[in-house]
Amino acid sequence: MVPRTPEEVARIRKVTAPTTGFAAAQKFEERPAGAATVRVTPDANAFSHPSGNITFEDELQFKVGNGLFRKLWVSSPSSTLASDGLGPLFNARSCQRCHIKDGRGHPPETSEDSAVSMFLRVSIPGGPEDRIAEIEDYIATLPDPTYGTQLQDFAVQGHPSEYRLAITYDEEVVTLDDGTEVSLRHPTYEAADLGYGPLHPDAMLSPRVAPQMIGLGLLEAVPAADILANADPDDADGDGISGRPNVVWSQEFDRPMLGRFGLKAGNPTIKEQSASAFVGDIGISNPLFTAGSGECTDLQADCLAAIHGDGDDREYEIDAEGLDLVTFYSRNLGVPARRDVDDPQVLRGKQVFYDTGCTSCHQPSFVTHRLEDQPEQSFQLIWPYTDMLLHDMGPGLADNRPEARATGQEWRTPPLWGIGLTEQVSGHTYFLHDGRARSLLEAILWHGGEAQPHRDTVAALPTDDREALIRFLESL
Repeated sequence: MVPRTPEEVARIRKVTAPTTGFAAAQKFEERPAGAATVRVTPDANAFSHPSGNITFEDELQFKVGNGLFRKLWVSSPSSTLASDGLGPLFNARSCQRCHIKDGRGHPPETSEDSAVSMFLRVSIPGGPEDRIAEIEDYIATLPDPTYGTQLQDFAVQGHPSEYRLAITYDEEVVTLDDGTEVSLRHPTYEAADLGYGPLHPDAMLSPRVAPQMIGLGLLEAVPAADILANADPDDADGDGISGRPNVVWSQEFDRPMLGRFGLKAGNPTIKEQSASAFVGDIGISNPLFTAGSGECTDLQADCLAAIHGDGDDREYEIDAEGLDLVTFYSRNLGVPARRDVDDPQVLRGKQVFYDTGCTSCHQPSFVTHRLEDQPEQSFQLIWPYTDMLLHDMGPGLADNRPEARATGQEWRTPPLWGIGLTEQVSGHTYFLHDGRARSLLEAILWHGGEAQPHRDTVAALPTDDREALIRFLESL
């Protein structure tokens, strides 16, 4: 990466400063990914286009990566040696199976439905590992001795799956100040029909729905210093917001790094996020996570002894070249252009968004590094509406399961770009880490902890202002 000049630093500070004018859209606001922005297509493929500034040659690389992202893996042994190695335990047979159309997954509607794009992470309290003892505030956990770090609800033939995800909802009606009634659904999760005996008595479970994939390369290209500049762990400015960075151990670089990806910012790079998903979700070994048996543990002897697909010319079930192609694909999924940025209701909603204090966590804009080897992500003014920091969201959203420095009540601020296209791409409007919110308004009303005052302000808004706020979010 190319260091910024003092003149560039001054320009960036000026262009990313909070706006105070809401009579018209800001310059370049309609292009949330800068030159990498893509046009909005009127179909479910709106999140599946390559960066708008990608070269013809790299678009071919993107399409090959897309093929691997969509590929259905099969169990070993198989005549299709380039596609074998599934499981033995798995949550999905392809990346696309969870990130449907590169958008959000969704939870099962009832306990009778299969777990659609959703699983449970699991861990137990434990002592710190030597290699991460240097990470301040690290919260030590260990895998469940029988089930590892996540529960898989599928298995290849001849092996039992680990569990069935059972979910029930209790409805709570919330009345806003203007008399509008909103029903919030409180989920209860159960790991039912356990295939390998009981969980550890101290097991902590965390539900996870697959997030959307757009703009990942641009988030990776934001300078760490710019993210850390927004951190305020002790709330020194007294605004009630205490954003903290997650710091995690990088398997790729063998050192602590800033966490950026995942619902608790548990992965530092797109490559590592992709590699961990391959081994955990599909049971596919790779250069970073080399276990051919995927998530099988020492207490799952038959699972460990099963035939798997590595050890041939590829060495791993997906080799370094394949992992790099999937990483390139994930890095270059384009962010669609904004809609109706000059619409009066959208502009009013934007002002409400700012006045309510939502930008305290949903940081509107950044400028990415200059990157000589990644021209698509290099020096772009982007509008992701996230600070990529951890925030305490209160007991209502807590999973009570820590991850690195993240506590059981903390979550990374999710990017908001593309959120208004969720229904078009994914066929639903389910939000938050477990999809419990069925609308943007429900998602806002679930905010607690640091965001409780902002949530209460939205609940007290006049109807017109609240509708304008939602209209603004739908334009992102």
